[in-house]
Amino acid sequence: MVIDERARHELYERLESTLGEEATGTLMSYLPPVGWADVATKRDLDQLSGEFDQLRREVRMEMGSMRHELLAEFHRELTRQTRTIIFSVLGTLIGLSGLALTLSRVL
Repeated sequence: MVIDERARHELYERLESTLGEEATGTLMSYLPPVGWADVATKRDLDQLSGEFDQLRREVRMEMGSMRHELLAEFHRELTRQTRTIIFSVLGTLIGLSGLALTLSRVL
């Protein structure tokens, strides 16, 4: 049975004539504002909680995987840059050594 606004209004009027305005207002405030089919049950909330827990686990796994990939990429890039700097410094040292040796022989 679907409860619409007309049915709620009729119920309110009937209760008001029996219980009075204040008691009817109190009683009606405990009814859901829509049909019972739209109200979440404990089972619905438990199921949703389980789905959120699963989503949380998946996100943590994905973040762990991304962190691992990021650290691996950082390590590769750091190794590449270090190798480039070492070879550049060695080349500069060899060049300066050759220049110093040549100048010492010339002078």
